[in-house]
Amino acid sequence: MAATEAQSKLAHVLPLGSRIDARGHLEVGGCDTVALAREFGTPAYVYAEDDLRSRARAYVEAMRVRCDAAGHAFDVLFASKAFPCTAAYRLFAAEGIACDVASGGELALALRGGFDPARIYLHGNAKSLAELREALDAGVGHVVLDSFDDVERLERVAAERGTRQAVLIRVTPGVAGRTHASISTGQADSKFGFGMDDARRAIERVRACDHLELQGLHMHIGSQLLSLDAYRPAVEAIATLGDFPVYNLGGGLGIAYTAEQQPPSIEEYVDVQVRAVTELVGSGKRLLIEPGRSLVANACVTLYTVQTVKRNVSTWVGVDGGMSDNLRPMLYGSLYEALLADRADRVGEGERCHVTGKHCESGDVIVHDVPLDDPRPGDVLVTPATGAYGHAMANNYNGIPRPPVIFCKDGDARVVVRRETYDDLAARDVD
Repeated sequence: MAATEAQSKLAHVLPLGSRIDARGHLEVGGCDTVALAREFGTPAYVYAEDDLRSRARAYVEAMRVRCDAAGHAFDVLFASKAFPCTAAYRLFAAEGIACDVASGGELALALRGGFDPARIYLHGNAKSLAELREALDAGVGHVVLDSFDDVERLERVAAERGTRQAVLIRVTPGVAGRTHASISTGQADSKFGFGMDDARRAIERVRACDHLELQGLHMHIGSQLLSLDAYRPAVEAIATLGDFPVYNLGGGLGIAYTAEQQPPSIEEYVDVQVRAVTELVGSGKRLLIEPGRSLVANACVTLYTVQTVKRNVSTWVGVDGGMSDNLRPMLYGSLYEALLADRADRVGEGERCHVTGKHCESGDVIVHDVPLDDPRPGDVLVTPATGAYGHAMANNYNGIPRPPVIFCKDGDARVVVRRETYDDLAARDVD
C-alpha cells in the first residue's frame, strides 16, 4: 500500500498532523515513533500536543458561533476524568476552557495544573464530606448535586463555612444514548443523578437551602456516542422542570477508534445541543458542555515492543504491556487498530493477528484480528486513539510499572509523566 493511501486510511484515528515518512515510519507530533520507543522505552503514551490544543479550540469556536447566534453565553469544560494529568490540565487551562472533576484527587490535580478554582465544577455520585470540604475550601465555582444525600452534606459544609455555594442539579432524563451499558448514563435506572420525579423535589429542596444557590440543571446521557439522536429528547425532558439560567448538557461525543468508525463532527455535536436548548427552552441561557474523550483520545498513540509471536490456530503477537495500560478492551470489548511503527505504509497488509498483552489473563487481548506485516520480536507496535482512559485507568497488575506520558510538538518530545519504577511499587508500604 502506498504511504499516502495508508495515511488516508487511518488519518482520522491518528493524532492530527501524523504522517508516514519516506522510510515508512509513523511520525506523531513531528517525532519518529520508532525513535521515541528507543529513547523513552515502551509501553509509552505519546500525545501530539498540537492535536490537544486544536480540539479545544474547535470546541470553543463551535460554541462561540452557535451560542452568539442564539443569544447564549457558554463555556467548554474539560471532563478531566478522561486524562487526569497535570500537563493536560495546564494545557487546557492555558487554552481558556474550564474543567470538571469527579473526585478530590482530580480537584487537586486541576488546581496544581493552574485552573482557576472558580471555573472548576465538582461532580460525583458519592462525594464524601472530605471532598466537599476540599472543594469549598479551594473555592470551586460549582458543585453538581447528584442525590439528596449530596444536598444535605453540601448544605452542612457550606453552613460550617458561612458561605453560599453555587450548584447545579444533575438530572437523569430517562433517555439513553446508544452505547455500551457500562457508559450509558441517561436511562431512568442509573446510579447517576436524580430521576425526573426526584428532580422536581430536589429543585424545591435546594431552593429552600440557605447556603445553596441553584443556578441550573446538568444532564449526561452516555459516553462514546456515535449518534446524536438522543440529545433533543433529553433536553425536551429536562425542559419540563422549569426555566433556569444555566444548562450543562454534559459530554459524550464518540471518537473513531477504528478506520470504519465515522463519528459526528464537533460542529455537528454542538449544533444539535445548542439548537435543542434554543428551541425547547429559549435564548439567553448559559450553556455548558463537557468534552473529555473527544478532546484527548485521538491525540495519543501507545507504543509497545513486540516480545513474542506464536502461530498456533491463530497468530498471537505478545507485547510488553496490555491491560495494565489499556483496560478498555477488557471492560467494554473496545475495538482498536494496530500497526507496526517502521512499516506504517503497510497498514492493512499481512496476516491476521491477535495483539495480546503480557498479563496472566486469557482476556488480556488489546486488538483482535488485525492485519500485521510479518510481525517479529523487537518490532514497535502502535495502537492509536488511546488518549482517553488509558493513563487514567492504568494499574499495576502483575507488578507492572505504569508507562510514561510523552508530549510531542514540532519534532521535540518531552516527558510529562515519568515511567514508574519498581521502587514506586513499594513506595506506600509501611512494613
